[in-house]
Amino acid sequence: MATVDVIDIKGNKVSQAELADAIFNVPIKKTVLHQVVTAQLANRRAGTSSVKNRHDVAGSTRKLYRQKGTGRARRGDIKSPLMRGGGVIFGPHPRSYQQKVTKKLGKAALRMALTAKLKESELVVVNQFEMAQIKTKDFISAIKTIQAPNALIITAAQNQNLELSSRNVPGVKVMRLEGLNVYDILKYEKLVLIEGAIKGIEGRLLS
Repeated sequence: MATVDVIDIKGNKVSQAELADAIFNVPIKKTVLHQVVTAQLANRRAGTSSVKNRHDVAGSTRKLYRQKGTGRARRGDIKSPLMRGGGVIFGPHPRSYQQKVTKKLGKAALRMALTAKLKESELVVVNQFEMAQIKTKDFISAIKTIQAPNALIITAAQNQNLELSSRNVPGVKVMRLEGLNVYDILKYEKLVLIEGAIKGIEGRLLS
């Protein structure tokens, strides 16, 4: 098992934590990470974009002028896609962008993302991140102290003071354990784990 230093929000080492090799020391396959991140982003798309085709546009179906003898291009009705205000050719319509990822592949990608953070020394474990009050200034001071200005912070349970203190800080996201996902792990430079969240991660990924 790998061991990492556990620090407090003042940057002082308080203990060490053991990380399971089955989660934090696995082979990394970029193709798997790419597939899962692509699916995750695709599943966020609403797929509600829609345009009016020729038959959806309101207007007369009368031929604008005769076919021959005018010297102009031949025209059909005013709803032609070539006319201003006409229908749109091959435009988007409501559709689903859903991409399915098996649970096995999703868990494997999470293990790879966590392994990558540990190998790149971008994993920080904090014993606790309690804040006496909702104060953005105090939160910013804390993340500067632990050298994580761009970070995803994972908590084991709801931490209202921390969540509300961080919501206006750019480059930082506080997330509860249940929401842990590959895209956010890779998006942020640092991954900050509250020590209590490690057991939750192990319980989720070793089952």
